[in-house]
Amino acid sequence: MARARHFKHPDTKALIEVSCQTTLYPALCIKCLARYANSNVRNEQQLAQVALTVSLYKARSTRSYMLKVAKELESIKAKECPALRDCLQQIDDSINQLSHSIRELRRFDLKAGMTDDLFWHIDNVDTWISAALTDASNCVDELPGHRMSKMKATIKGKVMNVAQLTSNALALFHRYAARYRSATNKKP
Repeated sequence: MARARHFKHPDTKALIEVSCQTTLYPALCIKCLARYANSNVRNEQQLAQVALTVSLYKARSTRSYMLKVAKELESIKAKECPALRDCLQQIDDSINQLSHSIRELRRFDLKAGMTDDLFWHIDNVDTWISAALTDASNCVDELPGHRMSKMKATIKGKVMNVAQLTSNALALFHRYAARYRSATNKKP
């Protein structure tokens, strides 16, 4: 019999569930962020930060797996090496862009109000997350779907998971940033 979870911060659980409904992969979003329901995540900025961190962690984990596989394939001079190397470069780029996004989101100074500087930071984060998503998606596209080996299918699944988590992080960031964009649109 499954035991009911008791959350220290039910508001955080509600924030996660409501926010995740705006993503393309809500079940994955809730599953990956539910472990933070007892944390100090109190607002949409913090939730976007956590989602980006989850995506970055998964991208790094996927990169480690791909490096291991690449070494094995190079030792047997497999024909999949060039595609795997290209995909690995795109995952490296995604890791770099997600890292930039996380640092930039931490720089937001909401006390300063809605300034051009805030919108510059928002645009930076949006651009970097979007680029990370594009890189992960391109990597998935480079791994053809028909008659894949088990190894290729595993890599494709891991990279697809990175792309889905990044998509969710982007949606959560957009949800957070929308309040500032809509506030400027209401100004006379």
